[in-house]
Amino acid sequence: MNKSSMRGIFLSIVLLFSVALISIPNAFADEVNVSSIALEETTIISVSNDSDEDINTFRIWLGSDFSFKSFKTEKGWVGEKTPQGVIIFTSSNTIKPGESVKFGVKTDKPEPGINWKALDEKDKQMEIGKVLPKELPNVIKNPEIEQKQSTVDSGEGITSDSVFRIIPEKPNVGSTIRVTGEKFGSSQEFDFYIDSKKIGSFSTDKDGHFMTTMKIPDSQKADRVDFIVKDKDNEERKVSLRIGEGESGIPESDNIKLTIQGLPNVIHRGDFLEIFGTADPNSAVTAKITNPDGEVINTRTAEVDRTGNWELEEPIIVALDAPFGKYSATISDGRDEILKSWNVESDKTIIISPSSLKFEPGEIMRFNGTALPNIPIEVVLEDPLGKEIFADIIEIDDSGFVEFEFETDQTSAEGTYTVIATQNKDKEFIFTGLGQLPTTPVNLEFDKLNYKASETAIISLTGKALEIISLLIIDPSDKPIGEAISITLQPDGTSTYELDLSGFSSGVYSAVISKGSTQSTEIFAVGLQTGSGDIDANTTKLDYLPGDSILILGDTAANALLTISLMDPDGEIVRERESFSNKEGKISESSFRIPSEGKAGTWTINVKSGSNFDNIEIKVLATTQEGMVISVSEGQEIPGFGSTVNIQILGAAQTVHIEIIAEDGEIIEVLEFPASAQGEINQPWIIPKDTEPGTYTITAEDAFNSAETTFEIQ
Repeated sequence: MNKSSMRGIFLSIVLLFSVALISIPNAFADEVNVSSIALEETTIISVSNDSDEDINTFRIWLGSDFSFKSFKTEKGWVGEKTPQGVIIFTSSNTIKPGESVKFGVKTDKPEPGINWKALDEKDKQMEIGKVLPKELPNVIKNPEIEQKQSTVDSGEGITSDSVFRIIPEKPNVGSTIRVTGEKFGSSQEFDFYIDSKKIGSFSTDKDGHFMTTMKIPDSQKADRVDFIVKDKDNEERKVSLRIGEGESGIPESDNIKLTIQGLPNVIHRGDFLEIFGTADPNSAVTAKITNPDGEVINTRTAEVDRTGNWELEEPIIVALDAPFGKYSATISDGRDEILKSWNVESDKTIIISPSSLKFEPGEIMRFNGTALPNIPIEVVLEDPLGKEIFADIIEIDDSGFVEFEFETDQTSAEGTYTVIATQNKDKEFIFTGLGQLPTTPVNLEFDKLNYKASETAIISLTGKALEIISLLIIDPSDKPIGEAISITLQPDGTSTYELDLSGFSSGVYSAVISKGSTQSTEIFAVGLQTGSGDIDANTTKLDYLPGDSILILGDTAANALLTISLMDPDGEIVRERESFSNKEGKISESSFRIPSEGKAGTWTINVKSGSNFDNIEIKVLATTQEGMVISVSEGQEIPGFGSTVNIQILGAAQTVHIEIIAEDGEIIEVLEFPASAQGEINQPWIIPKDTEPGTYTITAEDAFNSAETTFEIQ
């Protein structure tokens, strides 16, 4: 480089610096230092953070005479090139004050001037500028990202700490995505799936980190899906995202027929409806709904996307007091008009709905409705992962009215919550959302628990109208039987599948139904027999409070069919269900619970198989006699927070003051929660990471009563 060009570069830098000072005032000026060195078309950019804030994002772009051909980053960073030619570098680990990072870029011409911008964690601009490269000395070689390690088995592939992310977070059909992860097994090979379809493989480096690119197939349907990383042992981690329409999703013709789906011919009070269809692209549809008297009772509108699809923004819950009879909807997209009719009928015996379609974390979910009078009803609430978080057996009086509630907290998982209400042989599913509107999850039921090998199992499936779901059968050794079966649901969101059991050996099987990020599993058995021989069964504790769950464990012969009954102090059977022992002869049943209004006294659990049986006696305490009662049980592991214990308080009023106290008298934490209308508090407590094992005391006090108990932290 000659003196003239050097003088020109120097003057350009001075001029650029002067313009930056005049036109871009910034509190972070001169605190983000950027330099670069170049060899031919390759440039190395060094970013040093001398400010008091973390750098979360670093963006670079070129002048109109240059363009980027490729780029490389340090480990832990990812880059994304936008259609406008800007490269955006991001990382889960920010550039903290005093730290630096390097990026490599290759351009179509040598020694480019590179514009840059540094942003903080709130995407606020910290500094902006332009850097001209220094010439790279010949002795310095072009840096390369660390060579890919040879793939060797280094133990566990996926652990509880393994995480990965998809960039961008809103991918499209046919697009290329960047997948990056960390804390996986070192130097191992993994497979990458979209739902059940494998689209590629990759290997981690010696630190368990990976960064790779994958292409979403052009044939992929635009929908919410699971991106899955699997190791050699079929352990997996998944991320659920919605895939948008790619360019290939643009219809060749705008002549798309007006349709409506999600409205079956027969609807019941309390039904949950997701209405969608097709229409003229980039238009809007209007639906006018009339009641049996011909009166317009509702008008809904929805935008039609560029592919001709539309969907109502919010699902519809049919009102509990909706008049019976024939309803109709007139749907128009401004070009065509169709008429859809349906009947609201009354053959459902369980009609329950939430007080709101969407609750916020920390709110109380409330449900009410009707069921058969004078017959107990069991209600189970499952979170978005399908885990039971609340259950009760509710006594129904002459009115048939049903009412219950569940108090959420700020750490409750957001998504669709499902209430499963069972009375006699009738079962209904009720949906609501926490932090977001609900969607219809997929569910399956078998017509019975145990089958002969010569029989056919009838599987009832439910989900969103017309969606395609996948059914996979898992054998007793946890291996899949054949390939996954694709099933298309009917316009009313239901379907029935007949599973031929010919050739199935005796044992306990699992059926897994899935669609995108939603999944449901049901157990069924083939060839189990009664008459198990000796049965030895026990519960994990002897004293219970109303509302407590019961875990029954025991031993008997392998693969034995069992009947388990729960009887109150009067000898009345409160609940009875079929169960079984596994291939090792172990009994484990967790579906039983003391009703919230259960009588105090001695209750009996009978575990029976043919002529063999064992009885367990447990004691139910009376909360009315004891005033406030507090109990503590082991809770779930919350990712990012740690272990928890569940705090349950009965007989409380108004706001309850809670203290958790160590053995030496130190108060570890003070909490306050309002009691529900039934005088209950159900709250998880996140155990601080530095808490020592030992015995702890928990006290609770409201304006009228107090209670105290102890619990162990292992």
